[in-house]
Amino acid sequence: MAIGFFRRQNPSSMLEGSIWRGLVSFAIPIFIGNLFQQLYNTADTLIVGQFIGKEALAAVSSSSNLIFMMIGLLQGISLGAGVLIAKYYGARDQKNLTLAIHTGLAFGLAGGLALTAIGVVFTPVILQWMGTPADVLPNSIAYFRTYFYGCVAVFLYNIAVGILQAVGDSRHPLYYLILSSFVNIALDLLFVAVFHWGVASAAAATVISQAVSALLCIWHLMRSSDVYHVDLKRIRFHAPMLKQIVRFGLPSGIQNSVIGLANVVVQANINAFGSDAMAGCGSYAKVEGFAFLPVTCFAMGLATFVSQNLGAKQYDRVKKGARFGILCSVTLAEVVGLLIFFGAPLLIVLFNDDPAVVAYGTLQAHTEALFYCFLALSHCMAGILRGAGKATIPMLVMLACWCLVRVTYISFMVRLIPNIQVVFTAYPLTWFLSSVIFVIYYFKADWLHNFDRLDAMQKL
Repeated sequence: MAIGFFRRQNPSSMLEGSIWRGLVSFAIPIFIGNLFQQLYNTADTLIVGQFIGKEALAAVSSSSNLIFMMIGLLQGISLGAGVLIAKYYGARDQKNLTLAIHTGLAFGLAGGLALTAIGVVFTPVILQWMGTPADVLPNSIAYFRTYFYGCVAVFLYNIAVGILQAVGDSRHPLYYLILSSFVNIALDLLFVAVFHWGVASAAAATVISQAVSALLCIWHLMRSSDVYHVDLKRIRFHAPMLKQIVRFGLPSGIQNSVIGLANVVVQANINAFGSDAMAGCGSYAKVEGFAFLPVTCFAMGLATFVSQNLGAKQYDRVKKGARFGILCSVTLAEVVGLLIFFGAPLLIVLFNDDPAVVAYGTLQAHTEALFYCFLALSHCMAGILRGAGKATIPMLVMLACWCLVRVTYISFMVRLIPNIQVVFTAYPLTWFLSSVIFVIYYFKADWLHNFDRLDAMQKL
């Protein structure tokens, strides 16, 4: 009876039917949503670069690393809620499913408030520590401080989307994201191009549109009659469930924060080459974000797929889904990489037509774009392991490769060869290294068969 209830309420569950169709149908809305998310994130950069100038472009386009460092810990922990929700959904455990949902929302609210306070206070100190050039610093402070006022909306949106995706619904988050993307672009044009309110107004447009998407997602969960219905009166911390969320999500949170810190160190090295380098590399980062779309959609899909099917003890289905997801993600990422490699000059000039800016962005694209396949492989492997509750493994691999090795390599080599391309080469090198380690672990550690053996012992 319980199984029938879950199936009636959510036909998009990935627990039965064609594996490839289930994964693709789940991943496509995420892909489209991520496409709009990237357009959403790129709008500030495009509009600021065209209507204010390259110094303002440098301030906005270099924002992602600092923002990721600041919010990465809590965003990573929030992933733990998604893993638990998918697990309890797959196991048809409605009581714990409800507790995980409402505790996750409480965590998102508290975390957003904490990050707002921290970001507003410490942004100037961090930007100065990063060696932000004097001609860029005032705009950077204005942009970041305004952005951090919207952290509550960011975290509540992430938690709400995580709830829907964990139970197999990737369509409604897509609808709300598309709407908020149009809101963001319209407000960017109004605030920056029409009213000329400056860089801070671009961040304000982002904050408003994030609030719109968060409210729509919460509204949908409140109106739903499904097993994942949200009741505002029940949003509170349930200590045992919060402990589980932190246990599942803390490795990813630590990974995010340390990788964010490492990327801030990398950004500081880029800043040393001046505002042209900041603007060019920041513009490339927005272009590169589109290459990440097949990576992230299949990595997220694999985490949900693995978690749901392990909860249902369908181990052979997990193995087949993992193989299919990896193949699709790696192939799509490399195709996009080829397009970016050959189209880089035309793409960078969309942000700013200054020759120096275009040259820096194109050089970075030509150094990194052909190696996106390794980035995709690493993210998919990490998604599979997180879905299996083994978040510590990807945390350790990525901290070692994407932080320790990357920062050490850059810090040492830039002093020997003071050329910005040395910074760029650190990315494909560390993507390749992490891919090798993940492949060795995946095929040699026999991690999935441990679930088979544990289940057989429990039946004895």
